[in-house]
Amino acid sequence: MVKAIKVMLIPNNIQKTKMFQYAGASRFAYNWALAREIENYEKGGKFISDAELRKEFTKLRHSDEYTWLLSISNNVTKQAIKDACTAYKNFFKGLQKLPRFKSKKRLMPKFYQDNIKIQFSNTHVKFEGFSSSRKRNKQKLNWVRLAEHGRIPTDAKYMNPRISFDGLNWWISVCVEFPDCIEKLNDDGIGIDLGIKDLAICSDGAKYKNINKSQKVKKLEKQKRRLQRSISRSYEKNKKGKSYCKTNNVIKKEKLLLKRNHRLTNIRKNYLNQTTSEIVNRKPRFICIEDLNVSGMMKNRHLSKAVQNQGFFEFRKQLEHKCSDKGIQLIVTDRFYPSSKLCSCCGNIKKDLKLSDRIYKCDCGNVIDRDFQASINLKAYGERFAS
Repeated sequence: MVKAIKVMLIPNNIQKTKMFQYAGASRFAYNWALAREIENYEKGGKFISDAELRKEFTKLRHSDEYTWLLSISNNVTKQAIKDACTAYKNFFKGLQKLPRFKSKKRLMPKFYQDNIKIQFSNTHVKFEGFSSSRKRNKQKLNWVRLAEHGRIPTDAKYMNPRISFDGLNWWISVCVEFPDCIEKLNDDGIGIDLGIKDLAICSDGAKYKNINKSQKVKKLEKQKRRLQRSISRSYEKNKKGKSYCKTNNVIKKEKLLLKRNHRLTNIRKNYLNQTTSEIVNRKPRFICIEDLNVSGMMKNRHLSKAVQNQGFFEFRKQLEHKCSDKGIQLIVTDRFYPSSKLCSCCGNIKKDLKLSDRIYKCDCGNVIDRDFQASINLKAYGERFAS
């Protein structure tokens, strides 16, 4: 079983500078390789393999114009060229769109580290090439502090280590192989109905509230709106003709806004993580969820923001990989299965049920909360298809 682990880094100023240099070199190598492939294709040539491009790039590194590349680890640029070739191949296979050149302004700075040469201790990670000196005090520059101690195992096989910058902090993500765990599961299953009023309603009676209605999130959203308006006013105030002038105060406010956005995202993701973990830790035999048409729900201008903030796709994604780790079967219903309109007692389908009808009333005398009934119907659906 392979797990991806992501941990925040706490680099000093010299290490931050080196990281930005590595990210810039990676972007340069990627754009150079992509330009060579496109140029070769327009001339009618065949696909250039990444091995040939890497040999050509090694000669480029030793030229007088690009001597600055010699201070960057060779593995960083090699992997960037490999990524560009893979993206170009996948385009012709029909797996993705035509790869675009990486922009310094728009895209997240990131780079690769060699999975063999990278080393982890309980508190630090060792990068390749930050300092070439053999002196002990200089060698310390290669070791970058981890924000979480003991999170990444020190005696494991590492795969695809990547370092990225999100606008505020540097992060390292690495895949680690763990032994498969076999859990003893219960005989019962769980049906989960996702909604806007509450995040999730389970068939066993558990209910998980909407975190976006909490006081903490509302306060942060209010601060975010005020900052956005303040930045907009500052841009209008410093407008010169048709162009906008970015002052130091605007840069400070934009950094504050970025912090608010990150804080909100982290609160929502953490809540989804806690919710999915709590459900999976009950060890049910199966979990049944509905296949929501989120893109269709987003077209409703009255509910689009609420749907977006709930993070239904993230909930499903987390549930999928946690169920696979525990050996729990995850069943996704047909998109047109009427979980809310179907009576759990008599099986009658109430076609005229509105979104505003929060209590389901059937002719057979069944009166029940519509979301709880949907979770019961989803559990019944799962029992039919569970192996």
